[in-house]
Amino acid sequence: MSNKVALVTGSSRGIGKKTAIRLAEKGYDIVVNYVRSKAAAEETAQEIKKLGRKAIVVRAHVGDVEKVKAMFQTINEEFGRLDVFINNAASGVQRPLMELEEKHWNWTLDINSKALLFCAQEAAKLMEKNGGGKIVSLSSLGSIRYIENYTLVGTSKAAVEALTRYLAVELAPKNIVVNAVSGGAVDTGALKHFPNRDELIQEALRKTPAGRMVEIDDLVNTILFLVSDDASMIRGQTIIVDGGQSLLV
Repeated sequence: MSNKVALVTGSSRGIGKKTAIRLAEKGYDIVVNYVRSKAAAEETAQEIKKLGRKAIVVRAHVGDVEKVKAMFQTINEEFGRLDVFINNAASGVQRPLMELEEKHWNWTLDINSKALLFCAQEAAKLMEKNGGGKIVSLSSLGSIRYIENYTLVGTSKAAVEALTRYLAVELAPKNIVVNAVSGGAVDTGALKHFPNRDELIQEALRKTPAGRMVEIDDLVNTILFLVSDDASMIRGQTIIVDGGQSLLV
């Protein structure tokens, strides 16, 4: 596996960064994608290089199809292949439903939903040259249940899960395995943007049968399982990693 390559979008921080580093530990060369913080992306790349793997940093807004195509052209030029695509980059406007505007819809759905479709198309072109690959997206419980101020993000994540099913079927002949991981509340930097962050954390602690919040490693461990050959017969599924929180009404 010395020359296998993984792209992790939004890998300058949080779950994306940890996933990129863990994949590097498994022997993958890494494409670190970011849109805002070049310094943080470079830091991720340096950590990967210290593990003896190659890492390149590519700035691309994944909600912009032309920038997506340019990113994959760079991957093709640098590596000539892609084996794993982790669709992690996410954003979203969090406001009450009646305060949402069209620009909020476009921003959230472009980054969280449209990006998966058009990144997957480009990823598939590279993966099929090498006999197949794995695609894993990040979702959240807001795709299947109500979370306050989460209308747009929840809707966009529901689209991610639906796309995961369609991609799994249509890319199967190319030997590309497609799944998603849905997590309960994880106290990452992204959660700081939630106006009701403290309430979400307290609710997660109170309503999780496992007795603790989901941690980044819980999600990353599941991602790594889904990109392994052990999970090759899991197709089009969204694996919920929430310590049992979603089982409670």
